[in-house]
Amino acid sequence: MADKTYPMTADGKVKLEKELEELKTVKRPEVINRIKVARGFGDLSENSEYESAKDEQSSLETRIAQVEQMLRYAEIIDSDAVAKDEVSVGKSVTFIEVGEDDPETYQIVGAAEADPMAGKISNESPIGESLIGHKLGETVSVQTPGGEMQVKITAVK
Repeated sequence: MADKTYPMTADGKVKLEKELEELKTVKRPEVINRIKVARGFGDLSENSEYESAKDEQSSLETRIAQVEQMLRYAEIIDSDAVAKDEVSVGKSVTFIEVGEDDPETYQIVGAAEADPMAGKISNESPIGESLIGHKLGETVSVQTPGGEMQVKITAVK
């Protein structure tokens, strides 16, 4: 069985590589040091500092493994290889919900890069998945947890 690929932009890959470097060279040594200091406080069975540091170490190691997996199976998407007016990973799309006045603009990115508050939505999100492959001027049906909505694509960059 093939492992899952992680579509992402070149910028997204660089950002993950920087995060991994920070986790390994800064965060990991900090946590190891906290564990050493906490061990010095005596009885480990009643040592909340030790437990806290061990929990943090577990979370840190999990995140390192996740980032390594995403980088190992990264699939860099070249949005320039897609028609200029077609929605794809790496492109920004502006759309307006039919019957509404406020346009929304998002960059479609791989799940590893998604940050809705920064205007980046995953290609696996209901909106991202629905819009990919559609072109400027098309009206698309988007199934969201709140129900179905119709959106018209007004710009693709």
